[in-house]
Amino acid sequence: MAIYAIGDLQGCYDPFMRLLDKLRFDPFRDTLWICGDLVNRGKQSLETLRFVRSLRDAAICVLGNHDISLIAAFYGLRKPHRSMQTLVEAPDYADLIQWLRQQPIFYVDQTLGYAMSHAGIPPVWDLATAQACAREVEQELRSPTVATWLPQVYGDQPDDWSPNLSGHDRHRYILNAFTRMRYCRPDGSLEFQAKGRPPAQEGHAIPATELIPWFQYPNRYDLNLTTIFGHWSTLGYYQANQVIALDTGCVWGGQLSAFRIDSNNNQLICIECDDYGREERNKPSG
Repeated sequence: MAIYAIGDLQGCYDPFMRLLDKLRFDPFRDTLWICGDLVNRGKQSLETLRFVRSLRDAAICVLGNHDISLIAAFYGLRKPHRSMQTLVEAPDYADLIQWLRQQPIFYVDQTLGYAMSHAGIPPVWDLATAQACAREVEQELRSPTVATWLPQVYGDQPDDWSPNLSGHDRHRYILNAFTRMRYCRPDGSLEFQAKGRPPAQEGHAIPATELIPWFQYPNRYDLNLTTIFGHWSTLGYYQANQVIALDTGCVWGGQLSAFRIDSNNNQLICIECDDYGREERNKPSG
């Protein structure tokens, strides 16, 4: 038995299959944790969704911002990315959306000592707050009223957490935090526009007046867990500060990466994504 966490798939079905072959993945024995953004931009979002759904209990996936956008597109609230036309026209499109709506935005296994969300966990939340907030939004995504709820939770404000937030403002912050977050301002509020690689990754300290990666925020809560996330292709693979970042930019011609989390060896296993343009590899995955 092995448990592997895998970074953003973004419809890159063929590289996904090559990675599983390299892992010798057996769905009757092994489990995948998938960091969200199953769809978008890649060539085979339909095949990717169908396959992950077919794995049933052998796959645990959290929703990313592109998955949320696909759900919104299904209800006519957004235009689907042009790469997903085959998915939109598929006879099982509605069934796949209903399955996607049932997936969590936050997953915790305290026995293994890991948590997973697409973008991370705001540094101002403790574990209990993160779990409670995730349940609130998951309930809305699974509700029959999701089509009227989703338009209310798009936007960048509020960007600062308060337990007193309520209604759509509260849900907007929660959804953004779990699916869009990268940087915090020095006051702990979230900034959603910057997508580049953190200066610290180049060997430089981050001045106190500049944006701070959420996992390097000085007063971040200690969750006593390692948080696995994707979403940040310009960051790439990163392991420190009780986090593991796994979006290594497959859809931009980078790599697709898996990290074994049930073993003390904690191997990182990668495959090259040569089917995608390397000239795009430094663009953020969004």
